[in-house]
Amino acid sequence: MSTPPAYKVLVVDDEPALARALAINLRAHGWVVVTAADGRSALDAAATEHPDVVVLDLGLPDLDGTEVISGLRGWTKVPIVVLSARQHGEDKVEALDLGADDYVTKPFAMNELMARLRAAVRRGQEAAPEQATIAVGDLVVDLARKRVARNGADVRLTPTEWSFLELLARNLGRLVPREQILREVWGPAYEHETHYLRVYAAQLRRKLEDDPAHPRHLITSAGLGYTLES
Repeated sequence: MSTPPAYKVLVVDDEPALARALAINLRAHGWVVVTAADGRSALDAAATEHPDVVVLDLGLPDLDGTEVISGLRGWTKVPIVVLSARQHGEDKVEALDLGADDYVTKPFAMNELMARLRAAVRRGQEAAPEQATIAVGDLVVDLARKRVARNGADVRLTPTEWSFLELLARNLGRLVPREQILREVWGPAYEHETHYLRVYAAQLRRKLEDDPAHPRHLITSAGLGYTLES
């Protein structure tokens, strides 16, 4: 069974012989193939090529494959099939917990991999198109690389500040309730700790707004929540 040519797969593996063999077999079955040999190239390719599915090795030369999963899940629901020599149960659990859709261990049967890719694409077809970067005035929020730039210069954020900003950016223009922010950024036990929000919103405004006292982008709706406005 061949896959329609419109389906595109991003193969991420630093072993040239294996990447080449995968590309040859996939193209023979009708796939459009894009390859990347390291994690950073994979994140760039995912953002520019918009693949229907990603085949990802965990042992990459620059980033661990789990970091690539996290980077992708920061902005996209594209199906990820891990293809790895790591056979320990904890590696599989970690990859799946971070957002991988399937896990295939090396060595593998090509027909099994094809079937898993077809299944992953079917599950992912209903997902809406997503953006890796979001422009908010003079800010560029890079959800794939988990960083923000202001007027072209990177802004250093703490992990908690980033999580707060990321949640708002993924809901650009929509009010995000206080309880949701506290639950997703700090955890379910912090749903009533609203003073955390005031402190971190102030910190973000100092770093991202031209006039923190009169913010244009990070807007508070008193008693309700926060909105990131472009």
